[in-house]
Amino acid sequence: MVQMPRYDVLRDAKKYIEAFLCIKTKESKIVPFRLNSAQKRLYDCIKEQQAEGKPIRIIILKSRQMGFSTLTEALIYYKTATRSNVNSFIITHKDDATTNLFNMSKLFQERNPARPLLKNSNAKELIFENPTKNPREKERLPGLKSKIKCATAGGKGVGRSDTLTNVHASELAFWPGEIAETYAGLMQAVPATRDSMVIIESTANGFNFFKSMWDDAVAGRNDYIPFFAAWFEMDEYRREWHGEQLTEEEEALKAAFGLDNEQIMWRRWCIRNNCNNDIDLFHQEYPSTPEEAFIATGAGVFDNRAIIIRLRTMEETPRRGRFTYTEAQERLDRILLKERRFTEDEKGEILLFKEPEQGRPYTLGGDTAGEGSDSFTVQVIDNITGEQMARLKWQRCDEDTYAKQVYCLGRYYNDALAAVETNFSTHPQKVLEYLHYPKLYVREIYDNYEGRLRKSFGFQTNGLTRPVLVATMQEFMRSNLHLVHDRDTLQEMLCFIRNEKGRAEAEQGEHDDLVMAYGIALMARASGQQRMDVPEEKREKKAKWTADMWEDYRNAGAKEKEYLKEKWGTPW
Repeated sequence: MVQMPRYDVLRDAKKYIEAFLCIKTKESKIVPFRLNSAQKRLYDCIKEQQAEGKPIRIIILKSRQMGFSTLTEALIYYKTATRSNVNSFIITHKDDATTNLFNMSKLFQERNPARPLLKNSNAKELIFENPTKNPREKERLPGLKSKIKCATAGGKGVGRSDTLTNVHASELAFWPGEIAETYAGLMQAVPATRDSMVIIESTANGFNFFKSMWDDAVAGRNDYIPFFAAWFEMDEYRREWHGEQLTEEEEALKAAFGLDNEQIMWRRWCIRNNCNNDIDLFHQEYPSTPEEAFIATGAGVFDNRAIIIRLRTMEETPRRGRFTYTEAQERLDRILLKERRFTEDEKGEILLFKEPEQGRPYTLGGDTAGEGSDSFTVQVIDNITGEQMARLKWQRCDEDTYAKQVYCLGRYYNDALAAVETNFSTHPQKVLEYLHYPKLYVREIYDNYEGRLRKSFGFQTNGLTRPVLVATMQEFMRSNLHLVHDRDTLQEMLCFIRNEKGRAEAEQGEHDDLVMAYGIALMARASGQQRMDVPEEKREKKAKWTADMWEDYRNAGAKEKEYLKEKWGTPW
């Protein structure tokens, strides 16, 4: 007997789902659907977007077997089985997955005491209409005239012919064929109305279209809310601990995420039994962080496992901003940048990780925008240790502005040795020369006309220097990852691979601007053009400032800053 739901249950998706829908468990038991903790967090995320009056757009990066497909199917069933004229579409990566999700929807309908009228269909679809062939009865009681259709990606024109209210794109990273083309065609059928819902969910599959969509969501370049769920959010992912000794990596995991030994034992069991002892496969299928999920599909140049551990444990809070200055024409051939100062701005392109120390030598590497890149970058390193001090990343910046920021950044770090790439344009280098930057990197090139070596400013990345640069960077990072403080740099390193021909480069669709800038800085460091020590007379005892003292200093005016330095001592 069909039961009519109460109004309050009908208007609340969670109440409806838990009151009327059943699921099949991993043990093949049919039980009422009760949301687990990870599903509840996703449901709250959806409700929050709905409360803001926006179309629901969610992209989920998930671990295996967390129940997000089940919740999404339940929400689609609820939205379709309780409203008129709703078209919902579920699309998966392969036929058996399509069958599984369709069977899930069928089970919702079959066990639902408040189920709507259902028209018979041989296709993978539920059509909520009166099945009668009597036209008068159908006119009197037509049913909802809503439907849920399931399909597999790969066919031409999938979903294009309908106007769709709800879409579930399951395992998008594994769709066959041109994923972007299939997705774009499908989305043309979804109006941007507040009652529409699109949920994309997938485990990671290297650096493909799904990775690009995820990155765009994280960066705010599309309207999708990025939702990540780590494996340890599942309460059932535990196994008994019998006093086994934990590895250094396992201890680090416990500390980073507050895990217990039972969770670590499940992880160890899963790697051994479900992932063929392949730690990279575990990171992809059961990630702790988004970075772990997107393991590069090529042969990584750097130690991805070490990079992931570094990303987990980073606590850096850099100053963000850019340099301001006034320009003064000293003479026809020279402009001075006066009153230079670093101005904090939450949208600034420069991050300062550590302040310069008096008398300490620094080196600056710059990678200019060129082929395959739309960013100008700079890395400033400590010339003694190679530690990252600052970085600049500026998209679609003009060359003059870039060169002047390089000038200010280099001067700020004790007139750092400045090595700027000149492959695609020599203009930034010429601007630095015009500004009379005091310490420019010099390279030797062979002059075919004069038959001798001559000196030239700027760094050239070519077939001879690039392999040395990559090898230098690779060797340095083996034991010095703790000296890298920038997440963006580390994330670029994660997708820096060797292609089929052995060339080191960014994975397709990714960038290596920050990696190359760091490599240029290390190459310039090794050139011997910058000191590797602090002069004896400059080795002054530094004062140690607390976080509160630094905050007071940054908020002070120019005169107040001088007073505070006299009062507390100089920390650099």
